[in-house]
Amino acid sequence: MENQTLRNQPSFSEDELARRAQFDRSRPLERDEGANLISSAKVEGTKVFSTDGDHLGHIDHVMIGKLSGRVEYSVMSFGGFLGINESYFPIPWESLDYDTERGGYVVNIDKDRLKEAPNYGREAAPDYTERFGHEVYGFYGVPY
Repeated sequence: MENQTLRNQPSFSEDELARRAQFDRSRPLERDEGANLISSAKVEGTKVFSTDGDHLGHIDHVMIGKLSGRVEYSVMSFGGFLGINESYFPIPWESLDYDTERGGYVVNIDKDRLKEAPNYGREAAPDYTERFGHEVYGFYGVPY
């Protein structure tokens, strides 16, 4: 199989890597609802924040692997008004941490970097292929 280059391959500065390492050490221990399961109805609509505390958007829906039964992506809605000009950002589930104090998910990305993340418009949903998965997971620095 030939090597493929990702369009949005992450390249992080030493400062960013240090910030991410600090975030990983400070992740809240209480990330579940008290059990190991949560209803998708509770996930959808939940706010998403950056590690800096900026409100980025909300979870519009989740994508679940048909064969694995595993949540592959949470798709965050960002921008727009009443569904007009909204952009959708698939985020690997592993990249989200639930913050009980904020009452929402935290993703280790800021608004400026979010602009570079793989995204699509309401009428232009991508094919969620393995190649697309590698691109998205690679952007967030998570193994696919």
